[in-house]
Amino acid sequence: MQPTPTPSPLGSYLASWAPGPVTAEDALAAGPAAALSAVLDLPEPVTRDGGLLPPLWHWLYFLRWPDQRELGTDGHPRNGHFLPPIPHRQRMIAGGRCEISEPLRLGEPAERVTSLGTVTAKQGGTGELLFVTERREFRQRGRTRLVEEQDIVYRSGRGAAHHPATLDESAAPDPDGTWRLSLHPDPALLFRFSALTANAHRIHYDTPYARGEEGYPGPVVHGPLLALLMLELARRHAPARRVAALSYRLRRPLFAGERLLASGTPSGNGAEMRIATHREARHATAEVTFA
Repeated sequence: MQPTPTPSPLGSYLASWAPGPVTAEDALAAGPAAALSAVLDLPEPVTRDGGLLPPLWHWLYFLRWPDQRELGTDGHPRNGHFLPPIPHRQRMIAGGRCEISEPLRLGEPAERVTSLGTVTAKQGGTGELLFVTERREFRQRGRTRLVEEQDIVYRSGRGAAHHPATLDESAAPDPDGTWRLSLHPDPALLFRFSALTANAHRIHYDTPYARGEEGYPGPVVHGPLLALLMLELARRHAPARRVAALSYRLRRPLFAGERLLASGTPSGNGAEMRIATHREARHATAEVTFA
């Protein structure tokens, strides 16, 4: 019997991988912000040129649309400047941080400079993981207004994570926190959010693929959508207070059809937020600091 080959450590694929910074420009037109306002059923859409862009809404801009032939069978790009060259790559957003000295303004040209931060290989419960941090600086009128770091986790091949076999779409989470915002995401909402963020990953809108190929009980709710919902709590309940810094962590996936509750607790000069379902009290968490 031949011994089972030992997979190469992920770090061995990165010896010559050192992508340099990339600069992009965007006019920050009001259209994408108006579209997200519609997806979230906002009573007062964010549409006015010169208006302040809410925290994390810059994810609607500086988008990359690769040619269709550049996508893998999962809908995710096969290659990219900041995608590490590891085999059978699987990608998950773990969390991030953001410092906002001045909010970005709609209708004003902006520049984004993206660079590679730390790269660390760690051994997890389901195998080796590669943690990659991307750093992004956003500038308008020659001033740096926002600095973001996003932590992305990669693995080679699929993990052995356990997900519920079926979903109870009627169950609701227990109320928690002073600020509350409920959402019942369906595949149509996830499809619209995928379109707004140029995210063609099939786990978010293709139910047969999500179930048959990835082992999920249904389409997966986007991690960035959960982060935006938590920040929406601060925007709706403390509209006069400007967010100067924030951090978020994405812990457990949730799925289309599940009822979720975003809740927050203000304290001192900030607030703590979380996303819950009846299955899990903290699918995602966030903290904000007000100016």
